[in-house]
Amino acid sequence: MVEENATLVIRVIRSFPHRNIRNIVLKSVPLKTSGAELLELSKQSVATSSTLPPPFRKYDYDTLKIEHHAHGAKSNDPVINKHDDDKLIIKPDLPLSECGVKNETEISLFKMCDYEAYKANSETTW
Repeated sequence: MVEENATLVIRVIRSFPHRNIRNIVLKSVPLKTSGAELLELSKQSVATSSTLPPPFRKYDYDTLKIEHHAHGAKSNDPVINKHDDDKLIIKPDLPLSECGVKNETEISLFKMCDYEAYKANSETTW
């Protein structure tokens, strides 16, 4: 059996209201990697990235969520897709392939409490 690897774009979201977002690219990530392992890999990549400013590198991220797949539809929200949390948030104990991650999937990395506050505030302003 051939091991499948993927190139993933990680959207590092430092602040939802201020739209502080930077991208990092992770290449050759095995799709058998668990969600928890990808979270750790993402956090290490952010912490050691020379292209990200210090506020991004030192933040305590704790959640990964699929933003969209390559050549797929994007949400109208410029920061994050606020729908289907139960399907799109990557579960720590499952392999990426079972979470719906494919090659060139864009994944958001953020802190859950910030996301919940953003989601609550944005729903009341519409």
